[in-house]
Amino acid sequence: AKLEGKVVIITGANTGIGKETARDLARRGARVIVACRDIAKAEAAASEIRAETGNQQVIVKKLDLADTKSIREFAEKFLAEEKELHILINNAGVMLCPYSKTADGFEMHLGVNHLGHFLLTFLLLERLKQSAPARIVNVSSLAHHGGRIRFHDLHGEKSYNRGLAYCHSKLANVLFTRELARRLQGTKVTANALHPGSVHSDLVRHSFVMMWLWKIFSFFLKTPWEGAQTSVYCAVAEELDSVTGQYFSDCQPAYVSPRGRDDETAKKLWSVSCELLGIQWD
Repeated sequence: AKLEGKVVIITGANTGIGKETARDLARRGARVIVACRDIAKAEAAASEIRAETGNQQVIVKKLDLADTKSIREFAEKFLAEEKELHILINNAGVMLCPYSKTADGFEMHLGVNHLGHFLLTFLLLERLKQSAPARIVNVSSLAHHGGRIRFHDLHGEKSYNRGLAYCHSKLANVLFTRELARRLQGTKVTANALHPGSVHSDLVRHSFVMMWLWKIFSFFLKTPWEGAQTSVYCAVAEELDSVTGQYFSDCQPAYVSPRGRDDETAKKLWSVSCELLGIQWD
């Protein structure tokens, strides 16, 4: 699918899957906003993509998903500068970090992987609706199968395990997508989630053991290019024009854990997320 005249935002597009997704969509002629925390890395990635694709409309903007102030500033600038938004790819993520909190006091995995993207989507939703047909693509993971939403201890203050914290945040992505799709019915804005595959990327940088296992098993892992294919598919495939609320892996619908299909939990997570972020999203 060609994307001339389409505006795309990809979070965390300076490395790994996000960078490959940006490269692919740039090649299709989209105006690609690379939204990243590390501006130097992002500029290097963007200039490489511009040179390789010949598409000069690859633009870097500062976005720190671990700080709601930064998210609001990013959205404000974007809305002032861009009249349209056709595709939002919530790709950025942290994985297996030692216990830490975001600027707003959220546990890091939940704060960046779920709440940061939840707020970003909320702030950009009107523009997506105005630009419809539009798509929201949430990068989740097979790891959602190991997750549960621990409402009694969302920020891991009572007990914390970084592997599980990652799983919980990826389950939150699936539940958010489900509830968002339900709320967007009839708007021509779709929302889908995906598992990119086990990809060789920087995500494991916080864990020495994981980095070793990654090296040993890298033969079985996808390259970032391969890992990006499902994100690209969800963003551009014409057969998905009216498909929403689904979860994909290897460019096809995939099995969602029972917890990921629980509408009550999805609704509760939605209202708790709004409370934490101090927003009204009806």
